[in-house]
Amino acid sequence: MLAKAPSLGADEAIVDLEDAVAPEGKVAARALAVAAVRRGPLAGTTAIRVNARGSEWWEDDLRAAAEARPDVVVLPKVESAEDVSAAADLLPAGIGIEAQIETARGLANADAIAAAGHGLEALVFGPADLAASLGIPVLTIGDGANDYAFARVVAAARAFGLQAVDGPHARLGDDLGLVVSARRAFEQGYDGKWVIHPSQIGPVHLVFTPSPAEVERATRILAAPQGAVRFEGELVDEASRRLAESLLSRAALFS
Repeated sequence: MLAKAPSLGADEAIVDLEDAVAPEGKVAARALAVAAVRRGPLAGTTAIRVNARGSEWWEDDLRAAAEARPDVVVLPKVESAEDVSAAADLLPAGIGIEAQIETARGLANADAIAAAGHGLEALVFGPADLAASLGIPVLTIGDGANDYAFARVVAAARAFGLQAVDGPHARLGDDLGLVVSARRAFEQGYDGKWVIHPSQIGPVHLVFTPSPAEVERATRILAAPQGAVRFEGELVDEASRRLAESLLSRAALFS
């Protein structure tokens, strides 16, 4: 899987040391992660997800990440700004941090976490652990979406200039469910979505990439007279111009 990653066209590849690895395999997985990342980029952005703070592996994982020097370290189950700063203390300058919001306490402290600094680049919505923490009775990762939680994470991210990323859709082969899930995240303002299989990359890219028609319309809105005017059968004003600028900025990320 690690050898194949650079050819898949993902925006970011995350080497997981946390939930994807059984306890008896943690040390071996850590060594594999360091070796893979040191060989070269696995995607546009290469990341390592460490184990949660408070686990027996957390500090050694971060020291290994400091040695491997990925672009980003993903911190799971972040519950406070201190979780971010404590990780940053073990990482060299230049390695970004992404914080997963996936517990009730993390959700309650989302604003403080987003304001933590220390190289924090993104908040990641963690659907499975958050559902378990909130007591939502589901058994599949990505089911039981909580609209309040979903909106709170993206609002906290935006308030502090961070990216917002949705978690995965776990039903492999469920293309319609994947697109519906990705579309929901896109319409809520998220920048992207985790995938767990190469077959999911294309559909998610398609959802999050503005269409040529949308780009053309946004360009026409910016060319319209300023102020409140009638434009193609609807009212547009300065807020419309900001919407158009936001869409074109998103399009530029995928060009």
